[in-house]
Amino acid sequence: MSTSVPDSLNTLLADTTVFYQKLRHYHWNVQGNKFFELHVKFEEIYDKWVLFIDEIAERIIALDTVPLHTLQSLLKQASLKEDEEIPEGREMVNRVIADLSALRASIDGIIGAAEESGDRTTANILDGIRDGLEADLWMLKAWLKKA
Repeated sequence: MSTSVPDSLNTLLADTTVFYQKLRHYHWNVQGNKFFELHVKFEEIYDKWVLFIDEIAERIIALDTVPLHTLQSLLKQASLKEDEEIPEGREMVNRVIADLSALRASIDGIIGAAEESGDRTTANILDGIRDGLEADLWMLKAWLKKA
């Protein structure tokens, strides 16, 4: 039996929370000649994701489920991993791109499951999040070509 949409949303909530904290970590710790642009870009992205996290949690509640809400439960459920290292800026961008790609795959799967079950509201919410994610992916990939 496949995972329910609310359960999948809770996993997405866990992953987006880990991703959000990783972006804050990179924002705080980026150094080098690309400091100013990456410091600002990481903040811009995590400001967007904090809103996405809230949308996901509120949708979980609307589906009559309790969103994961402790750090322990979020870390246990997440497929994305924290980053204990402080990589150089270019590697930070590569790691953010990898996480965004994983989040996109997860979101695509949940959208499919939501559509299959007739849950257009969840699909619509995730469509918007996916659009924001795609913009970040495009910009970061373009930055790597320039850097």
